[in-house]
Amino acid sequence: MMSDQSAPLQQPRTRAYEHMLEKVRYDGAYPTREKAEGAACLVLAGLGRQLTGDERVELAARLPLEAARILTAQIPDTQPLGGWAFVKDLAARTGASLATTRWDTGSVFSAVAAYAGPDLITRILRQLPSGYALLFGRAELTPAA
Repeated sequence: MMSDQSAPLQQPRTRAYEHMLEKVRYDGAYPTREKAEGAACLVLAGLGRQLTGDERVELAARLPLEAARILTAQIPDTQPLGGWAFVKDLAARTGASLATTRWDTGSVFSAVAAYAGPDLITRILRQLPSGYALLFGRAELTPAA
C-alpha cells in the first residue's frame, strides 16, 4: 500500500509544548488552543527571522522542541526589523490588523520569556533593534549617556 507523501506528518506534541500553548492561550485570552498555536507559530517564525548567534541557539535549547523547530527553521534576515516593523511584517503576512498582531506578539513573547529567563531575554534585547522590549513586556533598554 502506498502512503500519501504530501500529507503532513502528525506527531504527538510534547507536554512542554502543550504547556507553552496553554500559557499563550491564557495570556492572550484565545478561545481555542488552535488560535494560540497559530499565534505561536507566526511569532516564533518571525523571531527566528530576526535572531542570530548564541542567543538564537540558547533560546532554541530552552524552548520546547516544537517551538525550537519553528524558530530555527527560519533563515535570519540580513536587515533586522525594529519592534514596530516586526509587528507590521507579521500583520502583512497574515492580513490581520496591527492591533491583533501586536496582541499575538505580546502573548507569545510572554511565554518565550518564561522559558528563556530574564538574563537571556536581556541579551536578546541587546541584540535586536529597538522596540522589542515593550513586546516582551519590559521597559525599553537605552544606553547610558
